[in-house]
Order: sequence, then C-alpha cells, then structure tokens
Amino acid sequence: MQPVILFIHGFGSNGFGSKAQIMRDYCAAHDIRFIAPSLSHIPALAWQTLTELVEQLNAMLAPKQLCLMGSSLGGFYAHALAQKYDLKVTLINPSMHAGKSLRRALGQAINYFDDSPYEWRESYVETLQQLEPHYPSALTPQTCWLLVQTGDELLDYREATAALPDAKHTIEQGGDHGFVDFARYPKEIVAFFSAAL
Repeated sequence: MQPVILFIHGFGSNGFGSKAQIMRDYCAAHDIRFIAPSLSHIPALAWQTLTELVEQLNAMLAPKQLCLMGSSLGGFYAHALAQKYDLKVTLINPSMHAGKSLRRALGQAINYFDDSPYEWRESYVETLQQLEPHYPSALTPQTCWLLVQTGDELLDYREATAALPDAKHTIEQGGDHGFVDFARYPKEIVAFFSAAL
C-alpha cells in the first residue's frame, strides 16, 4: 500500500511552489497520490479547507495511509493537523509559532503565484495564535520528520528542534528558508511515510 501525501504550502505561496512541484513530479513518476491545494491566505479559511480535506480523505483511505507535508506556515498547519488527526508528517523549515513570526508581515503582502497584493491583518495573526498546539510536541521519530537548515533567514531552526524534541531531526548547516537542494529528499520522505503501512 502506498501513502497518499497532502502537501501544505507556506505563507504567500501556492500548490505549485518549488518543493510541491518536486514532490508532485516524484510522486507522479512512482504512482503515488499527491495533493497540494492552493490555500486562502486567510488562516480561518485555510484551516477549514484543510480539516475538511483531511477528514474526507481519512474516511476514504486505510488507517495511517494519509500523510502530511508542510513548509514554513504550511509546516505550522501540518503539525497542528498531525496532532489533531494522529497522522505522519514531514516538516520543512516549519514555523512553529506562526502567529508570532508572521506579526512582522502585517500590512501589504504579495502572493508569489502572480505577484498580486493582499492585506495581512492582525485578526489573521490572532487566528494562528489560537491554532498553535501546545509544545513540546509529543510526536515521535516514527510519526514526525523535521528537516531544517541553519541558514534559514526567516525562522530560527532552533525553535523547531525545541518544539519537536522527540521527532526525527535532520539539521543541515547553511541553506536558506526555501531549503536548498530539497530534490535530494522525495525518495526518503516516501520511504518514511511508507514504513509500517
């Protein structure tokens, strides 16, 4: 049985970002179902979309077949969903405290898909603070794989390692927030998700 992978993109991004596309191409070549929705920038709407999607997929799939991936803000959502629904998850340079880190983005923001502007509001930050799980997380090396690069210019990787003390950790020196050379990892991520299926 193959995993079904739900990828959750980061702030201002979309389901066609570079990491999502790398995973999409790998999964297509290996007959693995892959879903990367383009979510609303409004956290309450994004969260509703994600919870409905997870619940519908879980109802159709075998137990533990649905697996999550998230990058940056998507990592925040993916971690919260993994805890809520007891799912395996891979987190790539995730934001663990998205309400705090995205407070600095208040005002005009840019959607990377078409460079269109949108407003990032205080109420959105408050929603993220309400969604934040309790830390440290109870996720284990069997259920959570954290991939971080120390050169992340937007997030301190140590926040993620502290919040996920019992997860599987891969800490690479250097790199950046986009996670340099992510294309090295799709095969390993699928193997991680496939274990015990």
